[in-house]
Amino acid sequence: MTRVVVDASVAVKWCLPTQREAFVAQAEELLDSYRRHEIRFLVPDLFWVELANALWKAARRTEISVDEAMSAMSLVRDLGIATVPSYDLLPQALLLAVSHGRTVYDSLYVALAMQSKSEMITADERLANALAAHLPVKWLGAL
Repeated sequence: MTRVVVDASVAVKWCLPTQREAFVAQAEELLDSYRRHEIRFLVPDLFWVELANALWKAARRTEISVDEAMSAMSLVRDLGIATVPSYDLLPQALLLAVSHGRTVYDSLYVALAMQSKSEMITADERLANALAAHLPVKWLGAL
């Protein structure tokens, strides 16, 4: 089974599929593949903090209610996504961040993709454009 590292920008599209969000269909197709057991998601534990923060921001801006934010978080948690401790990824993530001029946060996902011999998928086009030529990173919009 193919493993795919998804970052929180992809999960936000599962939780906040508003008209303003681009590439919701691609994110949902990826999620459907996971639910059909065609792929297996893998995330660093930072994923959960980033997702919760995005839901908090949406609730704070009154784009969604607190109940909707809690429900969205439960929906993603109930998927049973395999989660790896960021602590174990930090040495490689720091090296990637320094050598490619990216944040350690983003580099944790890339380090996990490299360690697990899988591909990282992100909705962050700038991140994908900066790394895709050298690292296993793919932009959600290219799916």
